[in-house]
Amino acid sequence: MADEQFSLFEAGAEPSGIDFDAIPTSAKVPIPTGIYPDLETLGTHCRGCLRCDLAETRTHVVVSRGSPTAPVLIIGEGPGQQEDEQGLPFVGKSGQLLEKILASVRFDTEKDVYICNIVKCRPPENRVPTADEVAACKGYLLEQIRMVDPKIILLTGATAVKGLLGIKSGISKIRGEWMEWEGRLCMPIFHPAYLLRNPSRDKGSPKWLMWQDIQAVRAKVNELAGS
Repeated sequence: MADEQFSLFEAGAEPSGIDFDAIPTSAKVPIPTGIYPDLETLGTHCRGCLRCDLAETRTHVVVSRGSPTAPVLIIGEGPGQQEDEQGLPFVGKSGQLLEKILASVRFDTEKDVYICNIVKCRPPENRVPTADEVAACKGYLLEQIRMVDPKIILLTGATAVKGLLGIKSGISKIRGEWMEWEGRLCMPIFHPAYLLRNPSRDKGSPKWLMWQDIQAVRAKVNELAGS
């Protein structure tokens, strides 16, 4: 049934009443499931997007990096200054730490993960994105998830958890828990920026807990792959 639904939108076909070319112009235009034929087309829309006020202050739209067929999809809050300058997610100090965390359990960011954010443009002064900004961008994120089709989604920090799952709990209370969303396994984890502010490696510290969580993720990917 799902294949039949997606086939309706092949080659840029549009559901009734949706002006495909108008999607980047206004948040009033919905982003229906299956509207994008591929990630390249979605990226083109994102880079020209005017759906919220963040378009006025951005340098670059930050769409994604990593593999479009990755088993693990990682969602952050939004671009910071370096991400805004380079047009790629998680490339600053937080991104460097994320790379080390992933490498510690043999995840290659070129083939094993796909990295994106709740919002694709940097909020001024790195503030938390507003509800309207998240809503304007969410359709893009849902389409990324659909097309990448990951086995596992990692949600880095409370904003990512709230933005996708609608859960408002503090990240310390729910990190490391397996949750199900739309038939997919999700795990909230600490944002690397939080780990940078809490450098202790003592048992029970955020870094120690992250090590437990990422090992659990590696084990689950292996299990789902049958290895």
